[in-house]
Amino acid sequence: LRLSLFTPQGGGTVFAGLDNFVRLFTDPRWSVSFWNALYNNVIFFLIHMAIQNPIGIALAAMLSVPKLAGRTFYRTAFFMPTMLSFVIVGFIWKLILSPLWGVAPNLMGSVGLKSLFAPWLGLESSALIAVALISVWQFVGIPMMLIYAALLSIPNEVVEAAELDGITGASQFWKIKLPLILPTLGIVSILTFVGNFNAFDLVYTVQGALAGPNFSTDLLGTYLYRTFFGFQLQLGDQAMGATIAAMMFFIILAGVMLYLFVIQRRMRRYQF
Repeated sequence: LRLSLFTPQGGGTVFAGLDNFVRLFTDPRWSVSFWNALYNNVIFFLIHMAIQNPIGIALAAMLSVPKLAGRTFYRTAFFMPTMLSFVIVGFIWKLILSPLWGVAPNLMGSVGLKSLFAPWLGLESSALIAVALISVWQFVGIPMMLIYAALLSIPNEVVEAAELDGITGASQFWKIKLPLILPTLGIVSILTFVGNFNAFDLVYTVQGALAGPNFSTDLLGTYLYRTFFGFQLQLGDQAMGATIAAMMFFIILAGVMLYLFVIQRRMRRYQF
């Protein structure tokens, strides 16, 4: 934060106030890339909210069924990708989706869907979605386990009372269990928000520091990396890199404050 208020000059630094932020928002050299990275970050987050968390809820609901056989195995299998390194996940999925030596074309061909295959990581229109879905595959175990723990913490008396009233199966989940785990869903949502707006590793592993093709997968984290440290022929600019990092901090802070002081308060009123 302090570094973002200074600018290099004559081998040292001078206080620049908010000039770096003005440059970030108005200078085409910086603003075009910044708004592109922010837009991609929002899309990246929305994909996780729309796909990862609902799948996590569905898996948790399935695992919470008492009569489910092999529950321990499923729980371990779904959570295992979360424990893998970003590097391992990135390179494995690069190999799987490769149009030259990947297994995806052959697998789709075996079920008659090879015509639908495309080099998704190499197309501007689909690269960001493909990377986001890889991230969803890796981290769906986290919301699953948090929601699963919340479902297990629901008192048996509540479930038994619902069954006496004839509320069973899916209707019991929607009418009884889901309202009781709303605070956990809020925590999962804010953790997803913070994690996605700090994302860097997976994009760097799969698409490189340039976040190709043509910066279509560029996030704030990769833009910060290239700006601060430099890349290829581009020299690093620590002041502007710190400015981008400060904006990431303010965006995450705003989202967390919105959750704590607006959404969580409404949840408490609804709950009590």
